[in-house]
Amino acid sequence: MSVLAVQGLQKSFGGVQAVAGVSFAVEAGELLAMIGPNGAGKTTCFNMLMGQLRPDAGSVAFEGSDITGLAPRQVWRLGVGRTFQITATFASMTVSENVQMALLSHHRKLASFWAPATSLYADEAAALLQQVGMVDQRQRACGVLAYGDLKRVELAVALANQPRLLLMDEPTAGMAPRERVALMELTAKLTRDRGIAVLFTEHDMDVVFAQADRIIVLNRGRLIAQGTPAEVRADKGVQDVYLGSGSTFGGH
Repeated sequence: MSVLAVQGLQKSFGGVQAVAGVSFAVEAGELLAMIGPNGAGKTTCFNMLMGQLRPDAGSVAFEGSDITGLAPRQVWRLGVGRTFQITATFASMTVSENVQMALLSHHRKLASFWAPATSLYADEAAALLQQVGMVDQRQRACGVLAYGDLKRVELAVALANQPRLLLMDEPTAGMAPRERVALMELTAKLTRDRGIAVLFTEHDMDVVFAQADRIIVLNRGRLIAQGTPAEVRADKGVQDVYLGSGSTFGGH
């Protein structure tokens, strides 16, 4: 059974079909990349998976259960995490407090935060921050961190919910090329070790082709290709649509 199974998703806005009959699946421990030019329907697709948008047609199943149309918090509670193009940390709180907030929510003790809750789950938060290489900065406010470090904190926050599926919308946006590769290598290692299914969108083709197990390609809301990185790289139709005639993927 696939961790995520999407069947025939459709969504229109004012007569424009943003997503048109998209179907795919993601397995445990797999990194699936969703790519396509601007306006291809990637973010709309993500928002339907996480509950921000309700599809006009089609279904979304998580571990065999239909989650189509559930609210984002309900989807998150089931074990689906998400990171965003723009980091969503609390700037005035420390790195550790951000992760502790996520742990308090996961353990359903968020109402206790305003008591002496900054001591709750501190060791668990430190362990997560150790895994993402941020434990030495755990007492710094997120507002003073470099952007690449914020992305690592956001990954720790997402992992605090112990997700079985992680949706990552442009996880390396705004980062330097070397930071992008390092973050996705870290994500790949942590999620494969934990058996987490990952669906991510990404504009950097070097990152996509280096880390994805499989790739799906959208164009104008439709799924036009899917397969291994090698298969997608060799697809002439994908090259023409995504990069223009005569271009090649990933600079290789």
